[in-house]
Amino acid sequence: MSNGTKFLLGCLIIFASIGRSYSQFGIGLTFSNDLYNVYSNPEDGIADNKNGSAILNLAIGPKIWVGVEKFSISVESQVNYGALGLALEDYKGLGSVSFPFMAKLNFGGLSGLNKVMQFGGSLGGGIQYNKTEIYGLSEEFASQGVVRAYYKTYNVQAGLGLGISGFTGHFFARYGFNKDLEKASNFHVGFQFDFNLVQMKKIQKPESAL
Repeated sequence: MSNGTKFLLGCLIIFASIGRSYSQFGIGLTFSNDLYNVYSNPEDGIADNKNGSAILNLAIGPKIWVGVEKFSISVESQVNYGALGLALEDYKGLGSVSFPFMAKLNFGGLSGLNKVMQFGGSLGGGIQYNKTEIYGLSEEFASQGVVRAYYKTYNVQAGLGLGISGFTGHFFARYGFNKDLEKASNFHVGFQFDFNLVQMKKIQKPESAL
């Protein structure tokens, strides 16, 4: 069982216990667009370890909430795909992909459970798996011993935005590091949009208009 799977299972167990004392629960989707990201592979002393992009960095995945109107705990995972990620210093290949597994504390309008539009914030952490040059490492660098395998980082993330009736939109910044891998890191900044489909279904019921 992978660390990411263990992380999600652990969060679900915590959610199950918390859910006994909280009245609201939600399941939905999360989308995000990195306005800018940069991945730093573990240093190999041969080639530039960075890969970044400011175009076409899209992510999608499932999200679960448990909590009350002004506060919730959530867990989410995404596939974050960057079609045009590259290293400017020494071009070795194209593209990037990452898989963040995050748990978050959500306040105010970012709870995903509030019925009135309001501002809010979120703080979270988790793990992320990253890979660059996904369209193939050039033979020139591969022959020198350069490898672009998946590497793991530990993430912290903060967000600020607003939400209402199961929808939230916010600006976020996420940073990942791994002290066991020399100079390995990741940084993302962009916009994220969450859709609590359970909450949205509730407000679509006829009695909600009474």
